[in-house]
Amino acid sequence: MKREVIVVNPDVFNKIKKNISEGGRDNLHVLSDFDRTITYGLSGEKRTPTVISQLRSDPKYLGAEYKKQTEKWFEEYHPIEVDSSISLEEKKAKMHEWWMKYFEFLVKCGFNRDLIKRVVKEMPLKFRKGSLEFLSYLNKNNIPLIFMSAAPGDMLIEYIEQNGLMFPNVYVISNRYKFNSKGKAVRIKEPIIHTFNKTEITLEDYPIFNKIKNRKNVLLIGDSYGDVGMIEGFDYKNLLKVGFYNDSSEGILKDFTSHFDVVLTGDQDFGYVNKLLKEILNDNPLKLKRKT
Repeated sequence: MKREVIVVNPDVFNKIKKNISEGGRDNLHVLSDFDRTITYGLSGEKRTPTVISQLRSDPKYLGAEYKKQTEKWFEEYHPIEVDSSISLEEKKAKMHEWWMKYFEFLVKCGFNRDLIKRVVKEMPLKFRKGSLEFLSYLNKNNIPLIFMSAAPGDMLIEYIEQNGLMFPNVYVISNRYKFNSKGKAVRIKEPIIHTFNKTEITLEDYPIFNKIKNRKNVLLIGDSYGDVGMIEGFDYKNLLKVGFYNDSSEGILKDFTSHFDVVLTGDQDFGYVNKLLKEILNDNPLKLKRKT
């Protein structure tokens, strides 16, 4: 699919953008997914690895049985995850089932802190061009950035740290493990976060809420229409939603355009998002052309 910036409703988009801009940086925070949002969605014709899929990329990490079993679950559950004909409630139930199996199996296979550091070092992620600039720019302007992700949070944080981007303004809401004194994972902490239950994860339940509760203007970024649910329960004033569309199905694209204000097709880099953010902060005006 060609690269295109689809502004679903230019009049609504410009109004929201203007309101956020007038509110200034002190009233803004960013809420973002991580896998295939901050990182690219595709590598050639294949989907790029997610944080969790790096663990099954090579049997040397957790053994051949781990790789075999998790690939079997992927073949069973992933088609459900991407099938637009399946109801949201059914997807939620199946994704929770999948994630619980996966995370409990990780414990059984010996998941530990040393392994996290090793995998992250040996298996780098493909960050979108401009995404690291995006994180640095938010830090420079003291704008909180919250990652809400279904990934193993301990690995996600390690990826951010090893790229020197775990700034004071960055906070991660994700699936976290309880580790023992030897650094071995003993259990996954509740609640489990997956692609389709982000509407049930309330920011007010996390320490970061005190830093953002008065920042009522929000830039939300994701690569799945389920990511829009990240804002659920937050009393925002203005919300601008940007979606990275990494697929080629016109049917799924219609779902995207019904959930996001702006859709970036063709697995784009972060160039547009960076320009948009700078315009919102009156730093570098972006000329928006109305789509005809």
